[in-house]
Amino acid sequence: MNHFQILIIGGGNAGLSVASQLLLKNKNLTIGIVDPAEKHYYQPAWTLVGAGVFDIKDTEKDQSNYIPKNTTWIKEAVTTFLPEKNTVLCSNDKEITYDYLIVCPGIQLDWDKIDGLKETLGKNEISSNYNFKTAPYTWELIKNFKGGTAVFTNPTTPIKCGGAPHKIMYLACDYWLKKGILDQCDVHYISGASVIFGVPEYAETLKKLVSKYGIKVHFGANVTAINGGTKTISFETKELSKDLENKFSNLQTSDYAIIENKNEDLFSKVSLNFDICHTVPPQSAPDFIKNSLLKDDKNPLGYVEIDKNTMQHSRYKNIFSLGDCTNAPCSKTGAAIRKQAPVVVQNLLALINGMPLNASYDGYSACPIPTQYGKLMLAEFDYSNKPKMTFPFDQAKPRWTMWILKTKILPWLYWNKILKGTA
Repeated sequence: MNHFQILIIGGGNAGLSVASQLLLKNKNLTIGIVDPAEKHYYQPAWTLVGAGVFDIKDTEKDQSNYIPKNTTWIKEAVTTFLPEKNTVLCSNDKEITYDYLIVCPGIQLDWDKIDGLKETLGKNEISSNYNFKTAPYTWELIKNFKGGTAVFTNPTTPIKCGGAPHKIMYLACDYWLKKGILDQCDVHYISGASVIFGVPEYAETLKKLVSKYGIKVHFGANVTAINGGTKTISFETKELSKDLENKFSNLQTSDYAIIENKNEDLFSKVSLNFDICHTVPPQSAPDFIKNSLLKDDKNPLGYVEIDKNTMQHSRYKNIFSLGDCTNAPCSKTGAAIRKQAPVVVQNLLALINGMPLNASYDGYSACPIPTQYGKLMLAEFDYSNKPKMTFPFDQAKPRWTMWILKTKILPWLYWNKILKGTA
């Protein structure tokens, strides 16, 4: 069968949730799900894997066990879209046609945008929790660290789970504090963001945490290269060289180098030696979206162009998109998908039935940020970057109950309720 009433691109959280919810509303829909992956991953737990409190094996399941019944799983990779013809092309030249299309293949990790990273990842004391194979290595680095320079990076691009780059840093610092070696650790956070967190109420909590752990923060910085052999990380920053010299004043001069620029508007180039490094790659829309007619031409990262409230494509009205691949100005999280999915379902069914699209997504997202082992701050907010708290207490305060939510309840909900469309 090469034609479907509804074709879904992507079998991750978004694709399976939407398919399940659609069938709960109307079991007679003919739905195809295009995704070549044999495995399905619960990626929100990879930070916990890197912190030594979650087994990586529990984050991987067979995709076949979660494809909703009464759908057709097409194990192909998409190459491009022909929206004027209601057609999707796959890598084996297979054409699939549709009446309605839902695009949600997730986000692309651009490891090659940092020179040397792909070659050294998973060895030379360089790891990343954004990789299934290397997340356990992060824990090896943290628990075996004896002191020295520890670097944690965050790219300049939007990323999935925007808090993940510093979540692991806080847990590492807490581990070293309890081990009695934090005063021997020189911790650097090299971030492409301009602030520690975009919502002021939650940022205040994290600023205090950064101060408590003695973390040196470099905002507006772009990591350009990592050399595993010399254990050197290079980045560009608009911080003035004098400020950088003050920040690095407690290091040996051999530990860093600054190449000054004559024009202060240009980036200063900095290299820093490290003993361990947790890095996060730049991210963008998958190439098959980036090179297609579905992309937002004004977005350099190639995201799908949608109405941020209805989740309908701006130009192709029988196409919807959700999850990490869209240009909606929200955080790219599983919590966002959980709120987007019912909007897509309601609006798509309304479109099929010739009704107005009344469901609206307000940009809700959530970021569970562990501040130490056993305590977590659940940051919830919307498009306006205003807190949107679920629980009847101040969620800017880290709590043990929120740690239990993150480590026990949410993983169970994901596998047993969210993917089945019932949560």
